Amino acid sequence: MALPVAFFALFFAWPVAAIVTRGLKADGAWHLGRLADVVTRPDIRHVLWFTTWQALASTALTLLLALPAAYVFARLDFPGRHLLRAVVTVPFVLPTVVAGSAFLALVGHHGLLDQLWGVRLDTTVWAILLAHVFFNYAVVVRTVGGLWAQLDPRQEEAARVLGASPLTAWRKVTLPALAPAVAAAALMVFLFTFTSFGVVQILGGPTFSTLEVEIYRQTSEVFDLSTAAVLTLVQFAAVGAILAVHAWTVRRRETALRLVDPKVTARRPRGAGQWALLAGVLVTVALLLVLPLAVLVRRSLDAPGLGYYRALTDADGGTFLVAPLHAVWTSLEYAVAATAIAVGVGTLAAAALARRDAGRLVRGFDALLMLPLGVSAVTVGFGFLIALDKPPLDLRQSWILVPLAQALVGVPFVVRTMLPVLRAVDVRLREAAAVLGASPWRVWREVDLPLVRRALLVAAGFAFAVSLGEFGATVFIARPDNPTLPVAVARLLSRPGDLNYGQAMALSTILMVVCAAALLVLERLRTDRTGEF
Repeated sequence: MALPVAFFALFFAWPVAAIVTRGLKADGAWHLGRLADVVTRPDIRHVLWFTTWQALASTALTLLLALPAAYVFARLDFPGRHLLRAVVTVPFVLPTVVAGSAFLALVGHHGLLDQLWGVRLDTTVWAILLAHVFFNYAVVVRTVGGLWAQLDPRQEEAARVLGASPLTAWRKVTLPALAPAVAAAALMVFLFTFTSFGVVQILGGPTFSTLEVEIYRQTSEVFDLSTAAVLTLVQFAAVGAILAVHAWTVRRRETALRLVDPKVTARRPRGAGQWALLAGVLVTVALLLVLPLAVLVRRSLDAPGLGYYRALTDADGGTFLVAPLHAVWTSLEYAVAATAIAVGVGTLAAAALARRDAGRLVRGFDALLMLPLGVSAVTVGFGFLIALDKPPLDLRQSWILVPLAQALVGVPFVVRTMLPVLRAVDVRLREAAAVLGASPWRVWREVDLPLVRRALLVAAGFAFAVSLGEFGATVFIARPDNPTLPVAVARLLSRPGDLNYGQAMALSTILMVVCAAALLVLERLRTDRTGEF
């Protein structure tokens, strides 16, 4: 635990504490009265209300549209099922900047809807809600569908034999078993939408602002660190409550259920109802997930002769000190470094948490590992500039600053991927190897590593995709001569002109292709000849 604790203390707790202290402390005295002053301001109350309202609406809409897909993937077997599941997961691993760009190309000025019917949604809340569904659709499908596929269907069939209608059998038998998974998925969607930044920044404009966007505005535009610090504390408290409820639902999900091999529960669709449901899910996926990405690609090809892509090789001397295409190589280099850090720290943390003799303090650290997913990435990024500016950790001019910030987001994914597999390793195998004279390092290399190698590769893939798309913290610390892809896309979208917009679409398409390729590799690793492990 030494390295993970030191990593989170230095690169998460310290930067966040530094910016909060800077905002609430002046002349050696704490000004805690700012808490009430800021929270009671009408404009801040409006931001708090909109943040909560849009998160609740996004969560409800995501559940409404994704739960039928969870059933389809869990219970129905049809050609192209594995490919469609990969397609459904692509939006989740895409950076939020790309999701915002895709919907901007669909519903924004000169977007597809504007060209066909003269309809624009980029100035309405519907664009934000639909983009959030696009981004979080896979969370519900994976979380609920994964458990649904393992529920023994004979329990529901027994209720049917005893006279229950299909709806009653589902409501009395299946729904109670699925409730913890549905609650966990809903809480995760609420967490991601409550802390939404990239989507709202691009689609919300000056009209709509979430807590995360307001923290960014107060920090970088208004330079009011006091207000930003108060909003950070408010968001921190809300995220802590969400994670506490999420941990409770996960414990409920771990209660005893009759689970079976998911391969035996999926059957070919039978009857008009199942075929209609499958068709409805396919249409939803095509319109909600595939269409925005297809429009994004098409808009990147509007210029003749791949003009927008060719323009990426020219340094414009304005926003960038280098050619925009340079951001591709910079992002890949940073993502590789961040993945190495995240895998190293996350694997050590998972190994410590997996021990059966782990104390309460170690188990409590498990919940803390999730905080970087919910605490303001803007706060972390600006905190890096404030806290890491003096020896012995003066990293402001160091290239490692960006990978460190990206790794903070990747570590939770590594831990969540590795922990169940490490807990499943039979401790007697380790004990037998130790009795035969193997050192602790050799026990890990000869016993644990062969069993968890695939999970380790999956964890590395997730960390790479997440690092590649990190935006909230990177937007503060990426240098003008080394912008990452998400930062380059956001800066191009903020500048007027068709060329800048086209280059943003082209860079977003490149980023989408790289993330999709990483996801396909993950799907290949997660699935062998006998099914998914």
